[in-house]
Amino acid sequence: GRHEVWSWKTASKESLCLMWQKVKVQLMLSMSFLTALFWYCRRLYSFLAQLLKRWSNYLQRQLIRNLSVLPEVDLLGYSAREWKGETKQAKQMREAYEELFRSCHIKYLRQVRRDNYSVVRAVLFQIFSQGIPFPSWMKERDILKLPEKLLYSQGCNWIQQYSFGPERYTGPNAFGKLRKCMEALKTNWAEISATRDYEERGSMCNTLFSDESKEYKLYEAIKFIMLYEVVEAYEQIKSRDEPVHNLFSLLFARDSSSDPLSFMMNHLNSIGDSICLDQIELFLLGYLLEVKIRVYRLHRFNTEEFQVNYPDEYRREWNEISLLTEDDRYYHIPLFRT
Repeated sequence: GRHEVWSWKTASKESLCLMWQKVKVQLMLSMSFLTALFWYCRRLYSFLAQLLKRWSNYLQRQLIRNLSVLPEVDLLGYSAREWKGETKQAKQMREAYEELFRSCHIKYLRQVRRDNYSVVRAVLFQIFSQGIPFPSWMKERDILKLPEKLLYSQGCNWIQQYSFGPERYTGPNAFGKLRKCMEALKTNWAEISATRDYEERGSMCNTLFSDESKEYKLYEAIKFIMLYEVVEAYEQIKSRDEPVHNLFSLLFARDSSSDPLSFMMNHLNSIGDSICLDQIELFLLGYLLEVKIRVYRLHRFNTEEFQVNYPDEYRREWNEISLLTEDDRYYHIPLFRT
C-alpha cells in the first residue's frame, strides 16, 4: 500500500513538473513576444511622432513662406539688420526706429509683402485681425449689388475696362469677376469679425493671407468700392444734391482723375500691378472703411509729416489702425507694447 501511494505521489509530481515545464516555455515565449511587440510599437510610435513632427514643420515653413504678412519681429533688431552702415540715410532710419521704440511704445513689427498691394493688404489685415466690423454704410447696403448697380442703374458700361491688378483687360468678364471679389470680401469679413477669440481670429487671418488667389480678390473688391464711391461723389457734385467730402474735390482736381473713368484708367487699374495707392487714395481708403489710419513715415523723421492720419478728419467712434513706411510705397504693421 505504501509503495502504491509513493508511486502515485511520484507520478503526480512528475506530471506537474512536466506541465510546469511546458507552461514555463509557453510563458517565456509569450513574454518574449510581448516584449518584442512592445519594442516594435514603441519604435513605430517614435517613428510616427518624428514623421508627424517633420510634416508639421514642413507645413509651417510652407505657410510662413506663403504668408503675405509675416510673424512679428523685434523692431530694433529689424532696424539694425535693414539699415547697416554709416550713411546719412541709414543713420536717420535707425534714429527714426529708435524714436518709435522709445516714444511711441512700438516694440515689434510685422513685415508685409513688398508688392503693389502692400498698403491695401496692411490695412485690411489689421481690420480683420482686430475684428473690426463692417463700416456703417456697408451694413445698410448689400455690397454684392454694387457692380450691378454701377453697370446697369448708372450706365457705367466702361467698367468693362476694369483691370484686376496684373490682369490688364477682362472685357465682358469684368462684371462676373467683380461679383466674385465682392462675395469674397463680404464672406471673409463677416466670418472673421464674428470670431471673438483672438487666437482663432489670428489663425484665420494667417490662412487667408497665405492664399494669393483669395487675398487678391479682397484687394480688388476694395479697389472697386473706391471706384463706386468716386462715381457716387461725382454724381452728387454734378447734381449738387448734397455736399461731398473735401477729399473728393482734391481727387477730381487732379488732371489724371478729373472724372471716375480717368480715375479708374489712370490710377485704380494700375494698383496691384505697377503702382500703389498714393496719398489722396489713402485718405479715400480710410474714409470708406471708416478707420483712422495712422502712418509713421520714417523718411519724414524730424518733420511735421512724420506722423500723418488718413483721413485727417475722422469720427471719434472709428477704430484706429497703424502703418509704418520707409518710402510711402511699401508698408509694414507696427505693434505696440506698453
